[in-house]
Amino acid sequence: MLIYPKEYFNKIEEITIEYLQKHKIKALILDMDNTLINYKKEMPERIEKWAKELKGQGVKLIIVSNSNRKEKLEKISKVLGIKYIIFAKKPLKSGLMKAKKILNENVENIAVVGDQIFTDIIGGNRCKMYTILVDEIEEKDFWYTAWKRPIERKIKEKIRSKNKGEGK
Repeated sequence: MLIYPKEYFNKIEEITIEYLQKHKIKALILDMDNTLINYKKEMPERIEKWAKELKGQGVKLIIVSNSNRKEKLEKISKVLGIKYIIFAKKPLKSGLMKAKKILNENVENIAVVGDQIFTDIIGGNRCKMYTILVDEIEEKDFWYTAWKRPIERKIKEKIRSKNKGEGK
């Protein structure tokens, strides 16, 4: 089903180079809001360190955001030294496929990483990319995201119980 990610991690930095190599992932498409930065537009140091380490290991990174706030995207992309796509309209395919072209990788070697099932995960799955759901950095959300969180929590509970059954 389109709503289920291939993997689910509590924190983005649980995605390791070993994990990516095991799954033949060479590039990550990263969501921005509540995946890389919090509600106050701050990026935790741990996330900046994680992204720079992966980049240093040869993993290609790009930010694909539904936001239309160019100054916010430019600031984060500059800190990380990576490109971005603004107003991507996820779960539509166009922004993600534009990122695929920039990354110059096959879809099977790209993972979409984000905190929202109804944008990041569905969009990535529609593009046949590997999808990784991560918990949001903090619970404070924009109104247009907050209403979906109770539904997402139920899906996450189902994923967690399935993973426990598989010994994860």
